[in-house]
Amino acid sequence: MAKHVFLIACLCVTGPMLTAPHRVAGEDWPGWLGSSRDGVYREPGVIDQIPAAGLPIKWRTPIAGGYAGPAVADGKVFVFDYQRSGGEVVNDPGQRATLTGKERLSVLDAKTGKTIWEYAYDRPYEISYPAGPRATPTVDQDKVYLLGAEGDLTCLAVADGSLIWTRNLPDDFGAEVPIWGFASHPLVDGDLLYTMVGGKGQGVVAFDKSTGEVRWKSLDAKAGYCATRIIEAGGTRQLIVYHPEAVEGLDPASGKSLWDMPITPAYEMSIAQPMIEGDLMYASGIHAEAVLFRLGTESPTAEELWRGGPKNAVHCSNAPPMIVDGVIYGTDCVKGNLIAVDATNGDRLWETFQPTVPGEKRFARHGTAFLTRLGQSDRYLLMSETGDLIVAELTASGYTEHGRMHVLEPTNESFGRAVLWSHPAYADQTAFIRNDKEIVAVDLSR
Repeated sequence: MAKHVFLIACLCVTGPMLTAPHRVAGEDWPGWLGSSRDGVYREPGVIDQIPAAGLPIKWRTPIAGGYAGPAVADGKVFVFDYQRSGGEVVNDPGQRATLTGKERLSVLDAKTGKTIWEYAYDRPYEISYPAGPRATPTVDQDKVYLLGAEGDLTCLAVADGSLIWTRNLPDDFGAEVPIWGFASHPLVDGDLLYTMVGGKGQGVVAFDKSTGEVRWKSLDAKAGYCATRIIEAGGTRQLIVYHPEAVEGLDPASGKSLWDMPITPAYEMSIAQPMIEGDLMYASGIHAEAVLFRLGTESPTAEELWRGGPKNAVHCSNAPPMIVDGVIYGTDCVKGNLIAVDATNGDRLWETFQPTVPGEKRFARHGTAFLTRLGQSDRYLLMSETGDLIVAELTASGYTEHGRMHVLEPTNESFGRAVLWSHPAYADQTAFIRNDKEIVAVDLSR
């Protein structure tokens, strides 16, 4: 494997076609990319700019390592980390590191940052980039679900952290642990829990969310690193799966494939969750892999419109892109800058390193900024890999900053530079942001 290719699997998704209801006042962030899994923060009364003096810090709480973003629900913050007890953390994209330690879920009071309860279990690591778990906890009413980097799928009671059920994907399914660890943020829909497992006939598996029993398995595919999602298109509810060989739409109840769109990102790095605007879906992979296609409006189908190349589209890795008003915004894994793309043909409209690695002139491989849209506006919250929280306006005509503040130090490493690669949670007019040493609550109230 080429030494310059890697992933810390933070996955990407947008799209107004999700079927979950949109919460507004006091909005929670109960899992990956929010209550609707579309990367839009809809809560009223939040800032649309950051003053020169910065924003107030509500609290800071020590934690351990990990890439998993926090989740927030019912006044509690759920943060998943790794307490290393032995071994050396070496970020070699072609080699697995061997560590000993515990994966731990800490549940904090959202107002004070004080610990309410913890749940931990022994978990040796043999993965590349071994800082900690990748998948954001998923909170569903009185239960919270975890997927650890080595495939521990766990259901706990929100009230006290008591264990309800647990499965281990390698032990129970013979699944291969991806070199960068399991990363498919668990998805709950109805009475089912979905995640990528990997293997013959079990690329994706649906579990009974209450018992952990298997309801169905589907696809001959490796796990990759992308979360699943539910949409409605062509008059049909569909489970969208992006594995290392294709994007596929499945029947959520049975796992039957409805359509597939081939795409083969290098090194099996299916990471960036396919994004939607209207009937358009955009799937992106590293290097020069990207495809825009149209979903059928009368039946569940997919029609290719264009594919990306080395000098067009945006080829996302570990940061979620967005598609808004016919423009695709994302950070490019090759150049490492934020790029705006015309969704009609893939042409690049503008590029800037300002929100990823300011001052960079040419390349910052896998340069990262996590984008979150503020309601239906053109303003976004951006969390830079440098540890800066930014408010910026993104349109087809350009990028305009409306303030930034340094929140956390980047505590990990990539290509010789310090990075922070964890998506924040936004809830209760607060940004909850973590690195490998602490989680911070930033006041976003206007």
